[in-house]
Amino acid sequence: MSLQFIDVFNGDADGLCALLQFRRDNPQNSELITGIKRDINLLRKIPDGAGKHITVLDISYEKNVADVKRLLEQGANINYIDHHKTGEIKLHPKLTTDFDLSSNTCTGLIVNQQLQGKYQAWAITAAFGDNLMATAEALAQSAAYTADEILQMQQLGTYLNYNGYGASVEDLFFHPADLYQRLQNFDTPFDFIAQDMVTFNRLAVGYTEDMAQAEGISALYDNQDITVIELPNEKWARRVSGVWGNELANRYPNKAHAIISKTNPENYLVSIRAPLNRKTGADSLASQFPSGGGRKAAAGINQLPQAELDNFIQAMQKQFVSIK
Repeated sequence: MSLQFIDVFNGDADGLCALLQFRRDNPQNSELITGIKRDINLLRKIPDGAGKHITVLDISYEKNVADVKRLLEQGANINYIDHHKTGEIKLHPKLTTDFDLSSNTCTGLIVNQQLQGKYQAWAITAAFGDNLMATAEALAQSAAYTADEILQMQQLGTYLNYNGYGASVEDLFFHPADLYQRLQNFDTPFDFIAQDMVTFNRLAVGYTEDMAQAEGISALYDNQDITVIELPNEKWARRVSGVWGNELANRYPNKAHAIISKTNPENYLVSIRAPLNRKTGADSLASQFPSGGGRKAAAGINQLPQAELDNFIQAMQKQFVSIK
């Protein structure tokens, strides 16, 4: 029986760009499993591991550990590459891992190291998309990219990342699997931008229009340590929540930020950014709530009950005062 290849990846810039590099170097006719940025329990979508070779990129091992175990027991081979919190890792002869939990890396950069910079422009695009601005800029300059090329990578990374945000795939400009298929034939982001202006412009215009609306929203809670902003329950607001958090983090690097928006009358979707100058604590704050998770610099809560909002703000205040 021949192996069936399955690629499981986060629908944001990092997941997309990690897979782009990986499959440019290792071409396979693979099934794609992905979704919105916050849809990280993706391995549950594979019903049976028998005869499967599964590549997993940019989703938390800790959040998928039960399905990793199940699929391995069913006979799957799993190659897992990520930079999020792992929890305890169980060794298995059919499990290969490459994890780096540093706050200054992302999955695209891990794949870039594996491939020794073969598709480095996509890795830099991933880093820009994951808000690793200093890391991306330093790598781009060391590789002697021009100022215009660096700007293109930064813009595309931001737009690809932005496309992953929303409460459901219906909120997105493109389904991430569709977007990957539009990107997959290009060795560099520069080729993609030059040759598929329709897709690039749709991403750029959507991002620009949504960010303009976010600029007009006042803070719900604000002091010298934290800012909490509530957005309306509209498509543009569900899309803008995470990237607006990145923008505010860059503008005010000593403060932590939370962007909240109603997904239904009872619950908030929460996007958390630790202070850019102290990239730690976001995961600890999010994990205090049942549907929370993420990494040290950036995390989120998928369903925060409305009644818990005051408790969340208090916990956020405590978290980001205590790390000074």
